[in-house]
Amino acid sequence: MDYYIYVVIVSALALLAYYFTLLMAGLARGRFKVEAPSHSGPPEYERYVRAHHNTLEHLVLFLPGLWLFAYTVDPVWAAAIGLIWPFMRVGYALGYHKAPEKRLLWIYLSMPPIYIFVLGSLIGGLVQAIRG
Repeated sequence: MDYYIYVVIVSALALLAYYFTLLMAGLARGRFKVEAPSHSGPPEYERYVRAHHNTLEHLVLFLPGLWLFAYTVDPVWAAAIGLIWPFMRVGYALGYHKAPEKRLLWIYLSMPPIYIFVLGSLIGGLVQAIRG
């Protein structure tokens, strides 16, 4: 069995979590009557935009880290660890939409997979390089 299919599923979930923040920011634009191309509006609107942008900033680290870890360490472990991220990011966005302080727990829970992936893939890659 090709265990990379689990990494594909987690990747798709991560993209859906990102799309959720994009959709919510777009809907908030209409609700708060913020005309394009402006991203400035009431603080309630700006929280939707920040949740969207922050998720994109983390996605740029998450997806490559997930795949690097899957390649250099193990795809099943990558998928298992990575499964945390999409759900925590949706929780982060929903919390941020309500109030900035309600995002904190979710961001703290969504960050460890990124650290594990980046450092783990570096270590895994070095081990593979040394072994030849």
